[in-house]
Amino acid sequence: MAQYFEVHPDNPQPRLLKQAAAMLKDGGILAVPTDSSYAFVCALDNKQVVDRLRRIRQIDDKRMLTLLCCDLSQLSSYAMVDNHQFRMLKLGTPGPFTFILDATKEVPRRISHPSRKTIGLRVPDNKGLLMLLELHGEPLLSTTLIPPGETEPLNDPEEIRERFESQIELVVNAGPCPLEPTTIVDLTPMGTGGSPVVVREGRGPLAQLGL
Repeated sequence: MAQYFEVHPDNPQPRLLKQAAAMLKDGGILAVPTDSSYAFVCALDNKQVVDRLRRIRQIDDKRMLTLLCCDLSQLSSYAMVDNHQFRMLKLGTPGPFTFILDATKEVPRRISHPSRKTIGLRVPDNKGLLMLLELHGEPLLSTTLIPPGETEPLNDPEEIRERFESQIELVVNAGPCPLEPTTIVDLTPMGTGGSPVVVREGRGPLAQLGL
């Protein structure tokens, strides 16, 4: 049965988030709030837990998972970033943007795009989640918390616990999320002199990136 932590959205309790980080180290899957919607997260270096995450969401290995980072220095270990791309990243982090970049060898092949060797990364603007990322010490794999067969993410932590309590280890309740998806921008063309490509316009305003 999933544990249930109530975390203050503006002043998250370190004691609770340290326990949450320990669960991640032990191979747990957590439901956490972000600056867009609730998401499932897990450690990236455990193949069994990544496979379990995909089974819970009923998504195959062709569906790219997003890497959540606590800052840009962490992000640069997992993606190849030139100066032009870095300037664009600075404009949108932390915030509700997902950036597609070429993956480095640090990214396990099973979590990058199977044909393009790219990875989606973002730095969320959510105090509790940023603290959890810092306590965990490395990025987390994430996928939007959309139940199988449905199209909209869940936004009620009580409902999340009720529906997934036998499948995950923890639900973190920090109140409702904005329920608007991230803006996805593909920055890989910039590596060869091209322009960024807007894949999906969401909560992140394109004007913030100068697009």
